[in-house]
Amino acid sequence: MKYCLLILFAHCLISPAMANPTRTELPDMDWNNLTRERVELKLPLLVIKGSKGLLACAYLDIETCNKTGEACAIVSGVKSHDDMLKAQVKAVSDNAKALGIEVGMNGIDAVNKLR
Repeated sequence: MKYCLLILFAHCLISPAMANPTRTELPDMDWNNLTRERVELKLPLLVIKGSKGLLACAYLDIETCNKTGEACAIVSGVKSHDDMLKAQVKAVSDNAKALGIEVGMNGIDAVNKLR
């Protein structure tokens, strides 16, 4: 009985959601050294810019970022900057790939590589 309670207690302390944030749960975000832009359109145009590049919504085009040499990762289906952190990266520019950003990673991981 004590063993079962110990496992249950440990599971509560080390929840998988805390170890691997999902689309609904994220750790507190440190916004220092990041710029957030929002342009109100039918759907918002959203950008989070760090010193090495940007995470943007699907209004931006990866091919344009490749032409200009920008490190850029694209997320879609987002309506806020917090949504961007939870969303999966859908497209990555060549310079963003060089920073270790990959399609499928979550936005918060991409932003941390773009700081």
